[in-house]
Amino acid sequence: MPGPAEAAAAALGITYKLVHHGPAGSLLEAAAAQGIPAGDLVKTLVVRRGEGDFLFVLVPGDRVISWPKLRALLGVNRLALPDAATAKAATGYERGTITPFGSSTPWPVIADVSMRGRVISLGAGERGVALQVSASSAVAALGGTFADVTEAA
Repeated sequence: MPGPAEAAAAALGITYKLVHHGPAGSLLEAAAAQGIPAGDLVKTLVVRRGEGDFLFVLVPGDRVISWPKLRALLGVNRLALPDAATAKAATGYERGTITPFGSSTPWPVIADVSMRGRVISLGAGERGVALQVSASSAVAALGGTFADVTEAA
């Protein structure tokens, strides 16, 4: 039986490949287990704009959020990463498994522009499992946007 992330991707009509890569202690280990470069493994970060107001930021594994770029894009002065319990409450997923697919609340999605046109690997809502998808198709299906919001790690 598919998990919530896989079911949501299927319901959105996304073409995906479900990959069971097993336990990984780091992003680099997870990328190696999938046979992909670290930049194709995408971190889904939950960012808090305000009380009860979150968004997903999709960040390639070889990059980090540029807080000044993201604040400018959103027109805010302050953003934060919530603690693990708050992120789980906002998404239904534990840290390390968070994905915009099947989240308990469909928060807005911002994907770094460097992913456009690439096949990426996102968490699938459980440890050791990933969804490999077209970034462009996934972001479009999620109603997200691409923007320059990262910098080299």
